[in-house]
Amino acid sequence: MIGAARWLIRFEVGIWKSLFLWATRRTAGMRPGAEAFAYHRQIAPIIGAFIFVSAIELPVVHLLIPWDTVRLVVLFLSVWGLLWMIGLLASMKVFPHLLDADGLRVRYGAHVDVFVPWHAVATVAAKRRSVESGRSLQVEDGVASVPVMKQTRVDVALREPVRVGEDEVREVRLYVDSPKTFVPAVRERLAEHVPG
Repeated sequence: MIGAARWLIRFEVGIWKSLFLWATRRTAGMRPGAEAFAYHRQIAPIIGAFIFVSAIELPVVHLLIPWDTVRLVVLFLSVWGLLWMIGLLASMKVFPHLLDADGLRVRYGAHVDVFVPWHAVATVAAKRRSVESGRSLQVEDGVASVPVMKQTRVDVALREPVRVGEDEVREVRLYVDSPKTFVPAVRERLAEHVPG
């Protein structure tokens, strides 16, 4: 119960941090020489629809509810919900997957960040897979999956295990908008950092 409450608080803080980063046009963790890869293209229209509906809800609530106190409470919740949905979309844009001198960072919003150092990577390949759960991070049988809409598109096999939370994994699967550019970029970095 306490663990779930901590996770919810971290998730909420991450949403508001994402809004700030998006408003200031910054990408979290971006350093000189790093490359960012998006994973939000498939889910953005769905979140955009929720944002649109939430924006329509604001004036409707104001016009339909006759009681001032109830109207203010519902208005507050509607504004919070609208900003939260914008923050959710922003979190996917300001926390992209990153390749840098140290390794690969597989992310999903502000709350999933799996770091894989280059020396631990054996191979990378484009491969479309489906996962059963809709969770943004799933660890099962030594495989960490970071899907978008229950899909992954890239497999990263490891030569040595890495820690993901309390588990050790030997493979990381992730969704990226463009595997055709991501996989060659990872292979190029791998060739630079792990000779032979």
